[in-house]
Amino acid sequence: MKKFIAFLLATCCSVSLFAQASRVFPEGERPDDARLKPLKDLNGFFPFEVPKSLEAWEKRAAELRLRILVATGLYPLPPKTPLNAVIHGKFERPGFTVEKVYFESYPGLFVTGLLFRPSNPPPGKLPAVLSPHGHGGRLQDHGLAGVRKEIASGAELFEESGRMPKLVRNAQLARMGCVTFLYDMLGYADNQQLSMQLAHRFGKQRPGFEGKESWGLYSAQAEMRMQSIFGIQAWNSIRALDFLASLPDVDPKRIAVTGGSGGGTQTIIIGATDPRPVVGFPNGMVSSSMQGGCTCENASLLRIGTGNVELAALFAPRPQGMTAANDWTKEMLVKGKGFYEIQDLYALYGKKDDVICPDLLRFPHNYNTVSRGHMYSWFNKHLKLGIKEPIAEKDYKLFTKEEHAVWTDKHPKPPGGDAFERKLTRQLADQDSKLLDAMSDKDRRATVRNAWKIMIGRELPAAADIKLEGSRGRQMLSLPAKGEVIPVVSYTRTRVYRKVVIWVHGKGKDGLYDDEGKPIEALQRLCGRSRVIVADLFLQGEFLAPGKTLTRTPTVRNRREYAGYTHGYNHSVFARRTHDILSLIALAKKHHDNRPVYLVATGGAAPVAAAALAIAGSAVSKAILETGDFTFADIKSYRHPDFIPGAVKYGDLKGLLDLIPKDSIRTVKAFSGDDLDWLRLK
Repeated sequence: MKKFIAFLLATCCSVSLFAQASRVFPEGERPDDARLKPLKDLNGFFPFEVPKSLEAWEKRAAELRLRILVATGLYPLPPKTPLNAVIHGKFERPGFTVEKVYFESYPGLFVTGLLFRPSNPPPGKLPAVLSPHGHGGRLQDHGLAGVRKEIASGAELFEESGRMPKLVRNAQLARMGCVTFLYDMLGYADNQQLSMQLAHRFGKQRPGFEGKESWGLYSAQAEMRMQSIFGIQAWNSIRALDFLASLPDVDPKRIAVTGGSGGGTQTIIIGATDPRPVVGFPNGMVSSSMQGGCTCENASLLRIGTGNVELAALFAPRPQGMTAANDWTKEMLVKGKGFYEIQDLYALYGKKDDVICPDLLRFPHNYNTVSRGHMYSWFNKHLKLGIKEPIAEKDYKLFTKEEHAVWTDKHPKPPGGDAFERKLTRQLADQDSKLLDAMSDKDRRATVRNAWKIMIGRELPAAADIKLEGSRGRQMLSLPAKGEVIPVVSYTRTRVYRKVVIWVHGKGKDGLYDDEGKPIEALQRLCGRSRVIVADLFLQGEFLAPGKTLTRTPTVRNRREYAGYTHGYNHSVFARRTHDILSLIALAKKHHDNRPVYLVATGGAAPVAAAALAIAGSAVSKAILETGDFTFADIKSYRHPDFIPGAVKYGDLKGLLDLIPKDSIRTVKAFSGDDLDWLRLK
């Protein structure tokens, strides 16, 4: 009898005990949660843990490729519209010719560049090399004084051609018998529809470019539609491969890709997403430390739980080369820091010798003549060029301004600027909507579900992964492996209950009490028929100082106001709150004998609850969501607590709710206690 009375006292739903049980931690103490530590940024540590088996790697690789496609805005892949390629203005240097190129990657968006060919090609189709240039542009010029310093250090050979190193490698590859295409990054040389300032130097949010009818890049609207400079350049690279493979003198089965620095980043992404390159050389960016500092090298969702080393490993088992220099790649040859892990991955395929990383620590960040020499030899071997080694670069006269300019009087440059930017973002959004609308209901749901799984980045935790500590009714739910801690309070008025209800609120536990600190009447009613679990989700209630509410989410310490610097490496607050609800569902299933689990979300918690329901599937029997008039499209800042990259592209809240069986969910604009009757808890 005494034990029974003690049980009732511990679980009673009286006003006084509710108030006492509302906190789990002592006043002023916050949960010891790893997520409260500083966010990870592009200068963090990004190790690659090689899976134990090839089967495990192939599964991981599929997940990573999907992540890249979602992050670049290319899931599902856009239609490959006509390139309408134009090749003109041919000129020649000893051993190679150069032509000017432009084509449309999207209708109205032009890719520009230079096409190099051998002067006297051998018979038959030729191997080809795609050449993303990286920062400095294809017209990067050391200047006379600069190139003399390079020559003195052994980094370059010639005062003339050595001044412009991005051109040199394409000239040499053409002399070796390859067709090479050196194409402009956005904002460089002739690719000016989106400016250098916008593509590479953006730093401050532009309120005038924020709105759900018309918006610009870097805005919350663009991020929620997965539109970014990084993504546009990724598509330009894919279309550049299309252009190269379509040339009548190119063998589409012998295409290589190489770039340095920012071009190395593009090479990694091309190799990870497109199977056509048969050999690659991403130089200067395969690193477990700095991942790429430019806005054009970052995108929301891209490197959450991964990094450039693992992304480069997606090229396996195709032959791949890189170098280690005295920059962020300098530790690549240290065990645990990159190269040896990639080599171990190649060993799973029986191809350990098909990846190399020469030690060039005597040079700073570069794609100089020594680095290029390793690439020439690698391509000679794997493109089967049959050239006698060593391969030596030859000097040539620099191109004139008239020779290298793609746009001329006969080929006028297309319009760009602010109006074009707005037109492009709308065009991409309309294209994505049409792609989803054209799918069958089944395929559309599968696509949206796959995307949300990447956006949330968490499945329902296994029972063994969660731990519950503390006194009955006031406890701490934790995921030890992830360092996550959630303050949990549970209530019931009955010793025997058949169902468990998780109730989440936009203000956390405090949202379920009135101004006098008393539990709301609906919560008291539930306690008489079931066990009710309430909690503070991440950055609610006990995660914050008393009386505080989160209005602006944390960001990394980067003065440039770009979501990709934070959301490219860290889950959003929205995603982390979704993780917490998934943990609560796992808790209810584990500690309550697999009784039916219901979910109630009020006070602004409906969107995050909907995301959890979409992931959890049949683990929740029924749910009531107070949606109000919420849409993700109304969010005007990437620092809004409900911001999550991709939400608008994949159907907004309506598309998310469509993933949940209709007979298991009830949505209401304004919640009242009577809505609980739909749960049929009696």
